[in-house]
Amino acid sequence: MDALNFRETATDAIRYWEPRRVVYNLILAVIVLTYFCLNYPGSLVALSVDNVLWVFVLAVLANVAYCAAYVVDIFAQVSGYQALWRKYRWMLFVFGVLFAGTMTRFFALGLFSSTQ
Repeated sequence: MDALNFRETATDAIRYWEPRRVVYNLILAVIVLTYFCLNYPGSLVALSVDNVLWVFVLAVLANVAYCAAYVVDIFAQVSGYQALWRKYRWMLFVFGVLFAGTMTRFFALGLFSSTQ
């Protein structure tokens, strides 16, 4: 693979994935806020500096995990399945959001449910 082709592939991946990162983070934030509200007012006990920092670390880790899509995307684009991949790569986003949403739900339950 030459440098120009890799550059175009990486640019295409960034152009595809970065606008979706906002949606990804909003979905995860809605899940956390939902469980906070469902357990309110007991969830107020969880609002400590340590827990807020813990949520921040988890948000950063969720975004690091989101970057795994780049590895899959670039690998698939440089393969012989580029056209097929570009047609169906939205499924990677959907499954990634479902997985991250499930993990977020478990962390939010653990953080806010134990406070009651």
